[in-house]
Amino acid sequence: WVPVDRGGIKVMSIQFLLENEGDAVVWRGPKKDQCIKQFLGNVEWGNLDVLVIDTPPGTSDEHITLCEVLQPTPNTTSVIVTTPQDVATDAVRKELTFCKKLSLPILGLIENMSGFVCPHCADCTPIFSSGGGSRLANEHSIPFLGTVPIDPRLSQAEDQGVHFTKAYPESKTAEAISSILQKVLPALK
Repeated sequence: WVPVDRGGIKVMSIQFLLENEGDAVVWRGPKKDQCIKQFLGNVEWGNLDVLVIDTPPGTSDEHITLCEVLQPTPNTTSVIVTTPQDVATDAVRKELTFCKKLSLPILGLIENMSGFVCPHCADCTPIFSSGGGSRLANEHSIPFLGTVPIDPRLSQAEDQGVHFTKAYPESKTAEAISSILQKVLPALK
């Protein structure tokens, strides 16, 4: 399989392999585990600086398979993302203990959807709450990498295939993403 290249970023998704865009993937654990192994071993990634694997929250068989397959790979680490609400941080707390039980290093934690940036005045309002991510990072003695507020332009840029931080470098969200990347990228070298 050959990944899709979007501006120098190689992307692979089950979505690319479906016959119809609206098809659901109805697989049990063993089939999903096999797909994960194939994505890691059979996709023609070429030389990569970094391989980012975005998974849904959880501590499932798929997460265990990823950890097992990537275990021999040097510099394997995790970046954990939460939203600020208690219900989210409660779920992410389990992911943190999962990483520790599997000896998967945690580079740090990000609080996503940390406020809403008004498209008219640029004020940031904490619509869900705030601080849950930093409290959780503190509780688990891991680095807090920063907060990323909601900006409606981000989802619009994603839908249009536009590089958000280049299109809106002055936005609070772009500044937050850039700040987090300045902390993450050096740690990956």
